[in-house]
Amino acid sequence: MFLIVAVFEVLLIFGLPLGEFTMGGRYKVLPPLFRVFAASSVALQLFGAAMILQCGGILKCWFSEKTTMIICLVFAGFFAINTFMNLISQSKKEKYVMTPLAAIEAICLALTALIN
Repeated sequence: MFLIVAVFEVLLIFGLPLGEFTMGGRYKVLPPLFRVFAASSVALQLFGAAMILQCGGILKCWFSEKTTMIICLVFAGFFAINTFMNLISQSKKEKYVMTPLAAIEAICLALTALIN
């Protein structure tokens, strides 16, 4: 999920007309300032992917187990909020496509952190 959303954000950065799936669907093509936000989202998605892999024991490199668990729980909270924001979006595309993606990310992060 993380990589799918990261690739989607990269497509937004390059100006593909996918803006209706993000930021409330206000723009078909994201303006330059919002592309900066998309770039920060790519970084968050990739860091989240690395943390869930580390917390799940697949990737071992950066932080202690406890720190990784806390990071995963913080990310789970972030994606839970993101799920809610997508759910109340005016854009049907954002609501029906991005909401489930964010929810799956939140659930995966929380379960991985709490089970390990």
